[in-house]
Amino acid sequence: MSETGGLLHASVIFLLTAVLMVPLAKRLKLGAVLGYLLGGVLIGPSVLGLIHEPESISQLSELGVVMLMFIIGLELSPRRLWVMRRAVFGAGLAQVMLTGTLLALGAWQLFNQSWQAALILGFGLALSSTAMGLQLLAERKEMSSAHGRQAFAILLFQDIAAIPLIALVPALGSAQVSTGEGGSHLLQIAASIGVVVLGGRYLLRPVFRIVAKTGLQEVSTATALLVVMGTAWLMEWAHVSMALGAFLAGMLLADSEYRHELESQLEPFKGLLLGLFFIGVGMSADLSLLVEHPIVIVGLALLLLALKFPLFFFVGRLIGKLDTLSALKLGLLLAAGGEFAFVLFGLAKDNALFNAQLHDMLVMAITLSMALTPLILLLLSRHLTHPQVTPKVPPEYEEVDDHHPRAVIVGMGRMGQIITRVLRAQRVPFVAFETEVDTISITRSLDNIAIYYGDPLRPGVLRSAGAEQAEFFIIATDDPDINLHTAQAIRKRYPKMKVIARARNRQHVHKLWDLGVNPIRETFHSSLEMSRQVLQGLGLKETQIEARLQRFREHDERVLQQQHEFYNDETALFQTARQARTELETLFETDHLETMPEVLNHREQASGVKCKNR
Repeated sequence: MSETGGLLHASVIFLLTAVLMVPLAKRLKLGAVLGYLLGGVLIGPSVLGLIHEPESISQLSELGVVMLMFIIGLELSPRRLWVMRRAVFGAGLAQVMLTGTLLALGAWQLFNQSWQAALILGFGLALSSTAMGLQLLAERKEMSSAHGRQAFAILLFQDIAAIPLIALVPALGSAQVSTGEGGSHLLQIAASIGVVVLGGRYLLRPVFRIVAKTGLQEVSTATALLVVMGTAWLMEWAHVSMALGAFLAGMLLADSEYRHELESQLEPFKGLLLGLFFIGVGMSADLSLLVEHPIVIVGLALLLLALKFPLFFFVGRLIGKLDTLSALKLGLLLAAGGEFAFVLFGLAKDNALFNAQLHDMLVMAITLSMALTPLILLLLSRHLTHPQVTPKVPPEYEEVDDHHPRAVIVGMGRMGQIITRVLRAQRVPFVAFETEVDTISITRSLDNIAIYYGDPLRPGVLRSAGAEQAEFFIIATDDPDINLHTAQAIRKRYPKMKVIARARNRQHVHKLWDLGVNPIRETFHSSLEMSRQVLQGLGLKETQIEARLQRFREHDERVLQQQHEFYNDETALFQTARQARTELETLFETDHLETMPEVLNHREQASGVKCKNR
């Protein structure tokens, strides 16, 4: 097969794997990362053998991590890095030094490795997967959580720490020591980093300025890709982590005016190539090694998780100042090995620090630990949620006085606040209830109204407020289920009271009607007002607009009442909805034809005014 045919074949296999495996994994609640990993194992040489040489696409798959690190750099300007210095250089430094030292000592003393090999092994295993950690945080929507921010800081320091570790491998290796090339390699690294720093500061901004003036989207995309891939190539030439070079380039452009444009251009490539990276990790898994030495491989993976988890928990608790649950999440998220260990251990094998068998076993153990992490998080997800904390309510918020109200309002959100303002302006006595302490505090500080903390379904709450003498009970919370339960309870307790409830949608309206409650659709009237402004812009007169909207309102309410008889029958609902749409179009058609001459005349007059002004 030709080189072009081989690349096309591999591309089709990768895309098909992503399209099939990731939705399946998401449906099974396993997460996208595990879907990519399992897909890679499936198409790799150990199972189906659709891709025979995973090493041939290793550089392409690493571009996912490169893209990720460049975008992280874009979001992290030197100023922000300085603000995060305690988290990055405090918890991050402590974690790497503590974990790396303990693992290195274990490899040296317990597994009889040379001190050079033990040093690389220990600090390589101390690193976690940036790609997987950030992907899992994004999937679980925990990037802005306390443990998410701490994980980001630690991963950032680990990526920075990978630079001296990768530079150290040739110096420790027997081949480099014997030929005296260690010093020249360090000089090569320093030169490549210097080129990235100087180019990012003084060259890239003028280039982006020239490209932006062309106004061509494809050239802008090509330039963004050139920066990332060019930086990666330069770092590979210097035998340094490509991802670290991309991170430096991104960070140097973080304060530029082209930051958001670059991020938007690269985001699609990042997601796809990051998936390719995880597929590549899965393909590199040698399952024959797992079959031959299952106890050793599984034991190494579990030992790695068991050793790193308490260390991350300790760092998160004592240095990161996380609570116990957040520290547990941090440990579970970052206990697995990382992608930089693959690069580090590959260099160690090339420099005779590791033999081939040790290298393969370590790679397999790290891959297994990465595959186990999403599963462990899934299995423990129920136990990793913060318990509902009962808010501390000041006593005065619960001491409800009898205000002789004519109206009782439940829910002081957007709708509730508007209602109270109108009633207060009209000097109508009312009492309001809310379950958010912050809302009560803010409302009381801004306006001295009768608002209290409490659940109106709790016995005695409404009685103490004098609800028996109220004429209206207004339910304005944004939770449809709470509105239904509250309306049902009030209807039973005060059958003669007029109950008005906020309705989320048409189905909610029908359920409230069943309870004998007057529902108010929360978006209906605002949608009509937006329609009014559109019709005004089209040139219709106010009388015509009002007639159209009134006709629509009456027609919609009539259809809604008809549908109430069979609102649980989905087929009948769809049929009446289609019929109603046709009826409305017929009703509007005559008015539309009558209005068109006036609209055209209005436009001609407007056009004449413009020509005259010119």
